[in-house]
Amino acid sequence: MIEKIFVREGIKKVRMDEYFGKELDRAGYGGMDIKRTPMGTQITVSVEKPGMIIGKDGRRIKRLTDDINRRQELDNPQIDVQPIDVPDLSAPLMANRLAKLIERGWHFRRAGRSTLQRIMDKGALGCEIIMSGKLKGPRGRMEKMVDGYIKHCGAVAEEIVDRGYAIAKVKSGVIGVRVWIVKPDAKVPDALHVVTVNKDKEEEEKEEDKEGKGKEE
Repeated sequence: MIEKIFVREGIKKVRMDEYFGKELDRAGYGGMDIKRTPMGTQITVSVEKPGMIIGKDGRRIKRLTDDINRRQELDNPQIDVQPIDVPDLSAPLMANRLAKLIERGWHFRRAGRSTLQRIMDKGALGCEIIMSGKLKGPRGRMEKMVDGYIKHCGAVAEEIVDRGYAIAKVKSGVIGVRVWIVKPDAKVPDALHVVTVNKDKEEEEKEEDKEGKGKEE
């Protein structure tokens, strides 16, 4: 019974994510988060251009809320719009941008490398881009690009890796785009920090230790 509830809630979240992805594409949709509250369901939407969602006198955000109510997926939904501080470090947003580049006719390698370089130039600790589908020729294949530090499994990966997924529709078929980003402020557990010690201070500390031992004797 509990498993069915988790599956049902997961399906609802996926449907809402797809809905916002279509409705807020022009505003630079960068993902959402759903939380249950005593007053209803709080939906936090991250976008690049918040003004396009809110609209004049809040009309558009009210229309979105009414539309979600009609779907009867969530109880008393309340939408909160949050701006994305650094759009180039948002995995969902960069995945959508990469998919758009491929749809416009960019070569997948050129589009992938350009996106990867753009993300790393903003200070990301690591990035991984995977494109799969009919990239070149009639047979499906996968192209993987990695730079910097990336964690793939474990609790650490769940905490520090921002994930994004999008689909590019081209003449040859459908190309799936996956973008993983480790942001600059991520706390990496196995990171090494080198501390430089001043030699003069080190020698003074040794002399003080020797003087202290001499006095004790």
